[in-house]
Amino acid sequence: MHKLVASSLASLLVASQTFMPVFANGQDDRFSTATPIHHLVVIFQENVSFDHYFGTYPSALNPKGEPRFVAAHGTPSVNGYTQVLLTQNPNFLNTTLNGTGAANPFRLDRSQAATADQDHNYEPEQEAFHGGLMDGFPKYTGTPGPPPTGYPTNGLVMGYYDGNTVTALWNYAQHYAMNDNSYGTTFGPSTPGAINLISGQTNGVVDAISPGTAVIDDGDGGYTDIGDADPVGDVCSSTSKAIHMSGKNIGDLLNSAGITWGWFEGGFNLSIKNPNGTTGCGRNTTSAVTGVTESDYIQHHEPFQYYDSTANLTHKRPASVNTIGYPGDPANHQYDINDFFAAVKAGNFPAVSFLKAPGYQDGHAGYSDPLDEQNFIVKVINFLEQQPDWASTAVIINYDDSDGWYDHQLGQIVNQSSSSADALLGTGNCGDGTTALAGPDGDHVQGRCGHGPRLPFMVISPWARQNFVDHTMTDQSSIIRFIEDNWLGSERIGQGSFDALAGPINNMFDFNDPPRLKPLILDPTTGEVISGYWQ
Repeated sequence: MHKLVASSLASLLVASQTFMPVFANGQDDRFSTATPIHHLVVIFQENVSFDHYFGTYPSALNPKGEPRFVAAHGTPSVNGYTQVLLTQNPNFLNTTLNGTGAANPFRLDRSQAATADQDHNYEPEQEAFHGGLMDGFPKYTGTPGPPPTGYPTNGLVMGYYDGNTVTALWNYAQHYAMNDNSYGTTFGPSTPGAINLISGQTNGVVDAISPGTAVIDDGDGGYTDIGDADPVGDVCSSTSKAIHMSGKNIGDLLNSAGITWGWFEGGFNLSIKNPNGTTGCGRNTTSAVTGVTESDYIQHHEPFQYYDSTANLTHKRPASVNTIGYPGDPANHQYDINDFFAAVKAGNFPAVSFLKAPGYQDGHAGYSDPLDEQNFIVKVINFLEQQPDWASTAVIINYDDSDGWYDHQLGQIVNQSSSSADALLGTGNCGDGTTALAGPDGDHVQGRCGHGPRLPFMVISPWARQNFVDHTMTDQSSIIRFIEDNWLGSERIGQGSFDALAGPINNMFDFNDPPRLKPLILDPTTGEVISGYWQ
């Protein structure tokens, strides 16, 4: 490695400071909160890097026939693509490494919403970073795209969308707040991302069934999850390649405090029959955009199912719409996405809600796409903005991993790891691992190299800053931190959770001025503004 690169990377081997956020005061009829936010809704989507959706924000090409996006005067820029990155990108210049896949970033239009899934495993993602040079994406994570995208080489990984395709997200960024310095807590695919969202701790795998490369020896007699494996015991899980997690998650803390909460996922209700006749664990939907038929419920996307305390392995139904979110309900806080809408309509809006779209709408390349994803996100937010509790609600849009899509920004190494699957700074090297965070039952444990790739992070709320870009370093576990600080008196999960390192999201809010209550209603198909601000 070049000495200058090695020196700059060594400076990144630092731990994130613990920030002390400043909160306003608020309270509702049931729970005391540290801010005016009494209802947090986390829309947790799949497989998008920041540059893949926001690399050219706020500049869109605006070709004829596509939804038009023109940024408001004074819109702040983001840490996105410079002219040099667009025309002399290191992934284009390094032909020795990338071969015929060497490419500059290039725009994908709406007709190219369906793309191939890229490689987004723990080790290849680190290899793509290539010691911080960020020039190995076609080589290590790129996958050619079949029609209709039709990009013939691994250079597809350099493709990005702009405000003519991910129009709704760009409009939400215009009217609310986004962060351009937010990361996957660690490297790796969906399951580690989902588990980091709720526990900040991917170590502590127990009772695994033929997990293969989904787990790695943690160097302390245990195992860390670094890949996709189903939750052991879920009736929809595979009978092989399944894992179970020890330790605590945010659901345990919310239960102890008596705070209502739930995870709401498409396809979780096994008694429903879809229009195509599928039911049970086989419920599926065919996307009109991708033409792919995908399961509505994807079990390795449901993180609470990995823990004894929060699992609903047989998919029991709630006793009634009025018990959704409450302790003692037979569903144990695990519900179908339809249950969220039913509960809110009935006036039973949980304090904390995690939403997972049915597979075809979760944004995962290969079977989902930005247009189906947009349809889901807009319908959720349009619905919430017209509820009586909107004045005390915040919606976070975040992602589980980058799918391997190119992003130019190298984050800080806030947690070192030295395992056979690590490759960020060299073979077996994401730092020497001597200062790695602990596992639930041990000292430093390996297999948690982080931060990982940069991901989109947005806050939509009457209390969100308007047309604002936050540069605070955050990660998936920053959502846990906000929940802990807002409802739980800043209690932390402990046991080596990343919540102790997570940066706060409070700079994305303005709790000093009155909330902006006017709904921003978007078209779920085009993402364009129907009514609301600046109309």
